[in-house]
Amino acid sequence: MPRYDFRCRECGDTFELSRPMAESGDPADCPRGHGDTVRLLSTVAVGGMAPAPASGGGGGCCGGGCCG
Repeated sequence: MPRYDFRCRECGDTFELSRPMAESGDPADCPRGHGDTVRLLSTVAVGGMAPAPASGGGGGCCGGGCCG
C-alpha cells in the first residue's frame, strides 16, 4: 500500500499515512488532532547505480574515428 507524506499547517509536524491510491487525495488529520493538513509531494528513491559508459572512442558524436 502506498505511503503519503503530510504536513500539519497548525503545528508544522510532518507524518506519513499508508492508504490505497483511491484515497490519496482524502483529507488527513494530524496525529496531534489538528485537521488543517496538506499532502506533500514525495520523491521516489531508486537504488543502484547507472552503468559506467564504455571506454574507448572519446570523439563525441562520431566516436573519434572520423573527427580527426
